[in-house]
Amino acid sequence: MKKNMTFHKRKIWVVLLCCILMMTGLIGRLVYLMCFRSDYYYKKAKELHEREREIKAARGEILDARGKVLASNRTVCTISVIHSQIKEPEKVIALLSEKLKIDEAEVRKRVEKISSIEIVKTNVEKSTGDEIRECSLAGVKVDEDYKRYYPCGSLASKVIGFTGGDNQGIIGLEVKYEEILRGQPGKILTTTDARGVEIDKLGETREKPIEGKSLIISLDVNIQEFAQQSALKVMEEKQAERVSILLMNPQNGEIYACVNVPEFDLNDPFTLTDDLNMQLNESGITIPSEDHNEQSELTVQTASGKTNTERKQELLNQMWRNPCLNDTYEPGSTFKIITMAAGLEAGVVSPGDRFYCPGYKVVEDRRIHCAKRTGHGSQNFVEGAQNSCNPVFIEVGLRLGIERYYKYFRQFGLLDKTGTDLPGEAGTIMHQKKNMGEVELATVSFGQSFQITPVQLAATVSSLINGGRRVTPHFGVAVLNPDRTEGEKLIFPVKEGIVSEETSKEIREILETVVSQGSGKNAKIEGYAIGGKTATSQTLPRSANRYISSFLGFAPAEDPQILGLCIIHDPKGIYYGGTVAAPVIRGIFENILPYLGIEKSDVSDFSAEGN
Repeated sequence: MKKNMTFHKRKIWVVLLCCILMMTGLIGRLVYLMCFRSDYYYKKAKELHEREREIKAARGEILDARGKVLASNRTVCTISVIHSQIKEPEKVIALLSEKLKIDEAEVRKRVEKISSIEIVKTNVEKSTGDEIRECSLAGVKVDEDYKRYYPCGSLASKVIGFTGGDNQGIIGLEVKYEEILRGQPGKILTTTDARGVEIDKLGETREKPIEGKSLIISLDVNIQEFAQQSALKVMEEKQAERVSILLMNPQNGEIYACVNVPEFDLNDPFTLTDDLNMQLNESGITIPSEDHNEQSELTVQTASGKTNTERKQELLNQMWRNPCLNDTYEPGSTFKIITMAAGLEAGVVSPGDRFYCPGYKVVEDRRIHCAKRTGHGSQNFVEGAQNSCNPVFIEVGLRLGIERYYKYFRQFGLLDKTGTDLPGEAGTIMHQKKNMGEVELATVSFGQSFQITPVQLAATVSSLINGGRRVTPHFGVAVLNPDRTEGEKLIFPVKEGIVSEETSKEIREILETVVSQGSGKNAKIEGYAIGGKTATSQTLPRSANRYISSFLGFAPAEDPQILGLCIIHDPKGIYYGGTVAAPVIRGIFENILPYLGIEKSDVSDFSAEGN
């Protein structure tokens, strides 16, 4: 009996010990959770009982060189519904359908959807949002938001770019400088019960958004407007397909204007221009009116076998392209400036060297013609440049040879992209050195059988006339903080030693005579020494008889402060660059040289120095 009692007593102690250990563990765990992990579980509990709505940050503005706003923000509203809080669903459906002009079935689908929060429509006009808010219907949320607004409409549309429904940049400077412009969104936090219904007495807390920084760019609205008017005028007069004009400072690479007409409306970027809409209709589809913030869901096929949505997207992409940097072209005789620079720098030609032009040049088994079939006869190198004589520049190219020509091609930066601060820059399309014979070298020397971008041509010529510094063409100049204090200055690479100062001076002098005495005389302006080069190139296939007329000019010739490039695609009637493109640059320079503070000088002094 005593043995039995001892056995039970031992079991009691074992059970008691186990209970003590369990209690100690539970108390220890409780202390750990309450003292060491309290912040973590408090945060978790808060997340379970809080509903979060984002407050979009105001996007930074884009300002031109003189402070004019090119891109700003307009207050709009986002309308949402919270299913668990709606008390009168039919009233909500009727109200939102009426005010937002949305089909009742679509609104019903969103109102009846069981979710924490459902967006009904974004970018709603503030006045409409205020009307919905005043109705005070449970479960309907009206949050203020921002929509990008472009005060100048279509001005520089392919440069500035635009944003999508989420206020993120899609093309142009808007996407390139997204990190600077976008800002940091805030939050609205509301406390709910276990069913997800907001607890009114606790109200809501807000985390304020941080406004984006603003961007100052080199583009000048006044110069851009005048250049755009000039481009539209010549496009209409010559019934051209399109016209591009690029104006930049060859000393530092700042771009004052970049025109590509026809432009498009930045405030309505998903609406095709008239010409492109006509192309869409000609494919057999007429697009009904739609909300352009969203893509059409129609799936009707066009004659090409693509759906109208796919075809429309192709045309939109075409409309948004910036031909100055997204597209390449055969530069024609404006490229003779590069051949001239390479020949002078290598010492294979000098201004006084004499050439004879019978109207053609035989290279291997090919007869390559001059623009003047009867020939220019005997002439020196400067006269050859004035006459834009193909045989003269073919001879310079052959004197250089393939190896040396490629060396200068690389040295001038033509095989690399310019690094401009717009997305989608295309690269140079050039013969591979191993596949290049004398015939290819001959055609390249006067600007045919290869392709470059207009911005590449402008950047390269800038380096040849500014003393030999390869500047980066760009728009970004500086960043402004949200409080309008000046932030960082934007710095772009500069490469020295492209050509010698002596060669650069010779190039400027020769190109000044091209305008004062040669094929570029239609760009001449009294009181200013203008340098430049004309070009007329034929597009592929040659049998189509389509031409590109262009002129590249700079002023003042003795110390270039502005470089202009005008390219006219497929002009009707007379198509020579010196006849149709040179007057465009002359008209622009006549107006903007005084605007930039560039005074007239004694042109005869520079001309005499060049001779």
